[in-house]
Amino acid sequence: MPTDQNTSVSPRKIRLAGTIGVGVLAAVVVTGIISRSNGDAKLREWTDAQAVPTVAVALPGTKPLNASLDLPGRLEAYSRAPIFARVSGYLKSWNVDIGASVKAGQLLAEIDAPDLDQQLMQAKADLLNAQAAAKLSAATLARRKTLLAQNFVSQQEIDERSADLASKEAQVNAQQANVARLEALASYKNVTAPFDGVVTERNTDVGALINGGTGSGAAMFVVSDVKKLRLYVNVPQNYLPGIKIGAKASVTVPEYAGRTFPATVEASAQSVDIASGTTRMQLAIENPNNELRPGAYASVKLALTSDVQPLSIPASALIFNNSGLRVATVTAGDKILFKPVTISRDLGREIEIASGLSPDDRIIITPLDGINDGDQVRIAGGGKDASPRTSSNSTTKTE
Repeated sequence: MPTDQNTSVSPRKIRLAGTIGVGVLAAVVVTGIISRSNGDAKLREWTDAQAVPTVAVALPGTKPLNASLDLPGRLEAYSRAPIFARVSGYLKSWNVDIGASVKAGQLLAEIDAPDLDQQLMQAKADLLNAQAAAKLSAATLARRKTLLAQNFVSQQEIDERSADLASKEAQVNAQQANVARLEALASYKNVTAPFDGVVTERNTDVGALINGGTGSGAAMFVVSDVKKLRLYVNVPQNYLPGIKIGAKASVTVPEYAGRTFPATVEASAQSVDIASGTTRMQLAIENPNNELRPGAYASVKLALTSDVQPLSIPASALIFNNSGLRVATVTAGDKILFKPVTISRDLGREIEIASGLSPDDRIIITPLDGINDGDQVRIAGGGKDASPRTSSNSTTKTE
């Protein structure tokens, strides 16, 4: 028969088991607290990291000195003369039509002016009358002078006759001038070309009434010298320092696809138009084969020059607000620093900076909203320095 010692558990074993259970439970609790604390720390670290914005940076690029500028222009004859009638009458005949080549002094048309012819005839008759009166006055004075020594006439009469002769001679001179004036005016009945060129307009016909001396309305003819052409372009103010007198340009026209014509900057208006902010410049183009025509549209590519190598940045890097025009840069400590800048030229996607930046400034390509001076940022890619951007030759179009 078993005894009680064999069936009962020792109190020492019970205490040992309880101690072990409490230890295990404490270990589980401590492990949970430590794990949760580590998770909270990692969460705070991740949250703080997400609060620092990431930005892409680049160094300012250097624009090449051979940048160009495309502008629209209009061709005009180097010399162009609208020809109006100097005398009034009716068109008797015309000898040349549009497109005809003419030489200086060549007869273009003839005007029938009967009124002017009659005025000239009257002026010539008045001249003969004045000459006859002067001749009679001279003969009378000569006779009176022969009688003066014999005291048949007085000195007073001699003086009167001398004054009368002077008056008659003055009338002769006046009539001669009137005849010369009308003869010169009558010579304008023949309309001639002022220089070698091409007749680009004819706005009259036989029998048309001609109103001379007004210079209003349509010209009878327009003669243009097309061996050399002028080309006018309006250059924006920002680009004026890069275009010098004598600079070369290339010209293209729609009718000659793929061909270019050389031109030279010949003159500048030396003033900026208030309405457009541009300066008008004149280019000269040789046209020996008459391939280019006055009045035609042309596209001009002007080479831009600069005394210094400017810095350029993407247009997206500019910030304009109530603080003015600025660029956000990143310091060595990866903090934001705003720098005010001035623009030299707007090249579309690229902006040429006149002042405010140095070549080693790290600029933020696309600034984030809400950033301020001194804010901490993270550089995209984790690099401390940005590689300089390489700018290719760019051509700007200005409408």
